[in-house]
Amino acid sequence: MSKKYPIIAVTGSSGAGTSTVKDALEHIFRRVGARAATIQGDSFHRFDRGQMKEELEKAKAGGRNLSHFGPEANLFDKQLELFRRYGESGKGERRYYIHNEEEAAFFGQEPGTFTPWEPIPPDTDLLFYEGLHGGVVAGDINMAAEVDLLIGVCPTINLEWVQKIKRDTAERGYRQDVVLETIHRRMYDYMHYIVPQFSATHINFQRIPLIDTSNPFCVDNIPTADQSLVLIHFLKPKPSVEYKLNLKGLIDGTMISGFNTLVIPGGKMMYAMELILTERVIGLLKRRADVATHHL
Repeated sequence: MSKKYPIIAVTGSSGAGTSTVKDALEHIFRRVGARAATIQGDSFHRFDRGQMKEELEKAKAGGRNLSHFGPEANLFDKQLELFRRYGESGKGERRYYIHNEEEAAFFGQEPGTFTPWEPIPPDTDLLFYEGLHGGVVAGDINMAAEVDLLIGVCPTINLEWVQKIKRDTAERGYRQDVVLETIHRRMYDYMHYIVPQFSATHINFQRIPLIDTSNPFCVDNIPTADQSLVLIHFLKPKPSVEYKLNLKGLIDGTMISGFNTLVIPGGKMMYAMELILTERVIGLLKRRADVATHHL
């Protein structure tokens, strides 16, 4: 873990809703004046869109498993190299994966391709990663050990599938049967490389639907915030009783359901994230300033 150059990572599966935490943290960075080097998790995929399609055909023909959740389709070593280098020096390289026509117009490249690797801007205060593998452990790779604040986003599994199906069909133009095949194909890697991360996190946010998602493939609409609860599990450090009671007083409708667990109304999720994570971010920045002062 770094001190002078802290690393914050938001990790979660495709369709989990990591972008909500990303938005909350970006608000916090602006409010406290933190300069963040933003890293997209999919920039560490091994293959561009065309190559991945070819590799999937090869894997299928050879009876092999291949998905964006697993090590074969990702550059875990390069991501770990970035985390370590940034933690030591505040330097490193990043690139972008171009998702759609809007991004293609901005970067001047085709959708489904990567931009060239380029240096991270100088004089940043922290590195902020959002993606699938912020805390992945695979063989000699231990990403979680390099991260100062690791945040997990993991809705109940049926809700996660509902969100992925609706996003991929409505926003990305995929047929539902193609999305279902992808969910099925990724299941082994999901269990071995995504789920274990949530035991290495500092905080997990888990959205729980209050409508029937028993069959996620037949749900008409994603449950709204008011049709949800959010479970917040503090893994590291363990919260004091006073801390939990203070949060309970600040967030209407909060329940303390366990020693390390709060449950809040879904509509309070962004507010709760900003309350909880602002303190953590300020703590990392203070530690960074203390280290810098010590070395003067």
